[in-house]
Amino acid sequence: MLVDYLARGVTAGVAAGLVFGLFLAVVANPFVGYADTVAHGGHDHAGGDHADQDPVVSPGVTSGASVLAGVLWAVLLGGVTFGVAFYLLEPAIPGQGATKSYLLGLAGFVTVSGAPWLVLPPATPGAEQSLPVATRVALYGGMMAAGAAVCLLSGYTYNRLAVERRRPVAALAALAPVGLLAIPATLAPTNTLSGTLSPGLQAGLVGLVGFGQGLLWLSLAVAHARLQSSTGGVWRPGETDSGSLVGAD
Repeated sequence: MLVDYLARGVTAGVAAGLVFGLFLAVVANPFVGYADTVAHGGHDHAGGDHADQDPVVSPGVTSGASVLAGVLWAVLLGGVTFGVAFYLLEPAIPGQGATKSYLLGLAGFVTVSGAPWLVLPPATPGAEQSLPVATRVALYGGMMAAGAAVCLLSGYTYNRLAVERRRPVAALAALAPVGLLAIPATLAPTNTLSGTLSPGLQAGLVGLVGFGQGLLWLSLAVAHARLQSSTGGVWRPGETDSGSLVGAD
């Protein structure tokens, strides 16, 4: 039932949120704080440019709020993606058991982060963006829709070809729709970024964001797969026969 799927998805979100929150607290937030200091105060890390400025909110409170937001974001993704979406799409997701969890996690990363980043890569602290906020929001939402459509098309392609051809051939063919993302990425307006950070520091921050989102989705998939295996299979939507457990076939 949907409630069972939601409970499993939210539980996976809590587990992934703890991992993601720890990553934010120990690695990401200190690095972002350092980059923010460089962006707004130059390279005088002794505090010369900021010695006379008292922050309205202490760094500890800001970091704590960021960690809490990260945990809640993981719980939301777990409930929506591994709860509702898994309930609706489970029969159409290729593979069995844990494979479904990992493929859904990959699709979630492509939809929420990968596809939008083709148009709007992560912005670094202090960077000015050429496109207005409303335009960036519309572009991000449009690329999310495109990412979701591509993932669905990839799954459909694999399921159709796996019946008639060998699975490796079907898997390679399923990668082809990903190339369609180049079309909206090319047609979208360019969002130019300008800032004071060095290219090396900018690349490090972008890589850190990418690693963090990859870690989040991998943690969600791992937690969900473990929960799936611990239950010995789950009911397919709409089925009530005790012989219709996924993993029981």
